[in-house]
Amino acid sequence: MSLAQKYPKEVKQILSKYPPEGKRSAMMPLLFLAQREEGYITKSAMQDIAQMLDVTETEVAGVVGFYTLYHEEKAGKYRIQVCTDLPCALRGAEKFMDDLCGNLGIKVGETTSDGVVTVEAVTCLAACDKAPMFQTQGPEGIKYHENMTVDKTVELINSLKNVAEASK
Repeated sequence: MSLAQKYPKEVKQILSKYPPEGKRSAMMPLLFLAQREEGYITKSAMQDIAQMLDVTETEVAGVVGFYTLYHEEKAGKYRIQVCTDLPCALRGAEKFMDDLCGNLGIKVGETTSDGVVTVEAVTCLAACDKAPMFQTQGPEGIKYHENMTVDKTVELINSLKNVAEASK
């Protein structure tokens, strides 16, 4: 089922905000709509959006690949995205991420065996002076966590796992 068939009112509302010659500006809201249910954007959703906006699938995939808030693959209920650009790396971000993943028994990009947490490396979350830092993405939205330690992060993950277990 296409995105327009699945969410006809939402798609119509999003497209109505832009003039026909500027409809490609609706790409990001349509991507959020496509990602809302499953937590990632499928290839078919990208094809639907490209067709609706008269752009190429490559253009849509480029936007998905550029922004850390869009995802092409299924992941845990919570994504922990650790900033690893150069300023953050100089403040220990890479070691932090390696130690965190070691503590969780996963590699960067993997999901914990219970399916709750995926740890990802991202570039620039605009808080270089507060590294190690990361953002969490989950049902409660996006939250920044700055000046973190592995111990504080494990405590946070345990609380996220408790929330996930309680919501089953």
